[in-house]
Amino acid sequence: MNVALASLPAEPGQANEDFAAAAAGAAVLLDGAGVAGADTGCTHGIAWFSSTLGGLLLSTITAHPTRPLAECLADSIRVVRSLHEDGCDLTYRGSPTSTVVAVRVDAGALEYLVLGDSTLLLADQDGKTTAITDQRLDEAGKRLRGPVDELLTGSPQHAAALARYRDALTGLRNRPGGFWIAGPDAQAAEHALTGVVPLKKLASITLLSDGATRLVDSFGIATWEGTLSVLNSFGPNELIHHVRKAEAGDPHGRRWPRGKAKDDATVLHWMMF
Repeated sequence: MNVALASLPAEPGQANEDFAAAAAGAAVLLDGAGVAGADTGCTHGIAWFSSTLGGLLLSTITAHPTRPLAECLADSIRVVRSLHEDGCDLTYRGSPTSTVVAVRVDAGALEYLVLGDSTLLLADQDGKTTAITDQRLDEAGKRLRGPVDELLTGSPQHAAALARYRDALTGLRNRPGGFWIAGPDAQAAEHALTGVVPLKKLASITLLSDGATRLVDSFGIATWEGTLSVLNSFGPNELIHHVRKAEAGDPHGRRWPRGKAKDDATVLHWMMF
């Protein structure tokens, strides 16, 4: 394995709610979330949830190489729930949740799982890229976020509209017609996107939180092929630098309306040769 990993919080000194890690033949990336400006009902917090679930998931998928990734995720969610359900209110609507991307190599194939709006970017030997993202969260959000995008990012009005939007979005979480994400309910794992890809076709595997994919899927100023070129030539830190530069050029969301001016950004880039 040749793995490069970079992760930065949205602001220096701020808790990073992303988590990524790799082991022999496996890797995971999680992007934790709550309801903006609201109590989570959890005494541990969002960063604890994503890192605890991520560490358990990586351990589980490596310790049980024949178990499907979705089953491993479900088991890991149950364990995390058992760790804090006695002291935390897991029925609270703002309880911590997380996206999940997990990959595992075995018997000449790559097995993958994607839940939520983080991205798995696969690159073939000929440079062709395939981005696998769970679009259900974005699709649900598009139905609700019009009033948010009309306001300047960071303004009091924007913050109020964003809180209303996220409260409404939470009402669609982990239910048919809405979206699915890792939280207190292990059933969400059953709704993850999963698949298998022949390993011989792959040149690289990249796991990205949505804070690191903004140049492509939010700002529209880069392609996946361009993203791959930066990663191969300069590494994950350089990609995040490009994201931060673009964010700094539009601090109030005039060009690119968005919920956060800056977001935690994490990239795990795994070269296959």
